[in-house]
Amino acid sequence: MKTRRFLLTLLAGAATLAAGHATAQQQRPIRLVVPYAAGGPIDVTARMLAERVKDTLGTVIVDNKPGAGGNIGADIVAKAPPDGLTIGIAATATNAVNPWLYSKIPFNAATDFAPITQMVRVPNVLVMNADTAKRLNINSVSDLVRYAKANPAKLNYGSGGNGSAGHLAGELFKKEAGIFALHIPYNGGNPAQLALISGQVDFNFDNLATAAPNIRSGKLKAIAVTTLQRSSALPEVPPVADTLKGFSIDTWWGLVAPAGTPPDMVVKLNQAFVAALNAPETKTRFASLLAEPVGNSPEQFGAFMKTELVKYEKVVKATGAKVD
Repeated sequence: MKTRRFLLTLLAGAATLAAGHATAQQQRPIRLVVPYAAGGPIDVTARMLAERVKDTLGTVIVDNKPGAGGNIGADIVAKAPPDGLTIGIAATATNAVNPWLYSKIPFNAATDFAPITQMVRVPNVLVMNADTAKRLNINSVSDLVRYAKANPAKLNYGSGGNGSAGHLAGELFKKEAGIFALHIPYNGGNPAQLALISGQVDFNFDNLATAAPNIRSGKLKAIAVTTLQRSSALPEVPPVADTLKGFSIDTWWGLVAPAGTPPDMVVKLNQAFVAALNAPETKTRFASLLAEPVGNSPEQFGAFMKTELVKYEKVVKATGAKVD
């Protein structure tokens, strides 16, 4: 009898310990790896969402792991245990451009991640020096294409460097429009914008958030946005796609987990973050960054990333850009 009581007590204790361990596991914070430095738009939006999901997911700790164009942070997520406790940011660079831009990367963008949801898209904008646009009588994409075809090799454009978003957008534009414009790479987006404002280059494809102040001041003329639809931030400016059908090359980022993360955990993460993205306060705060929240299903985000990966293979190869 005593032996039986002892065994029952032992089993009850083991069950209590197991339950306590499970509870402790559930209470462990989620690590959200941002593959870029603190303070940028991606980091800011990640921190906004981490704060909003704490009531449903518990504590989410944002961990900045910048370097190698985002590859270091992305690799940390790819190689983390697939237990739902490590998630990360997938972005245009890490999951669509870098696989073709870098001769070697330590992860497979197509297979190493379980998509959770797209978070954001930020339109890029085709801008010209306002005085140049006036002098050349260019007010639209059609005007720019017409001028370039009538004056071959006279136009140039700037970007933040070889392989940058502005460079890739410019090359895609040239390909789709059937025109030539000399690419002039600068050491970063700010020098490229200064070159445009000073008239050293004729046009740029710039991030809308960066270009907006100079558009509003009249120094730059917004010709078109690069999203398929108009942007709420510049509703009067048409998309490039109105002239060049299907043209789309905006900046985006979203949430992923390591491949193999249980589907029920992915669904739980998706529901919490999509609810946070749809909250009115989130939309208001994102609007201040000229970022449009998306919030879609894992399947939709996964299909989108596959499409982007294929698209940028062609774009990067057309530029000849490489980072060793």
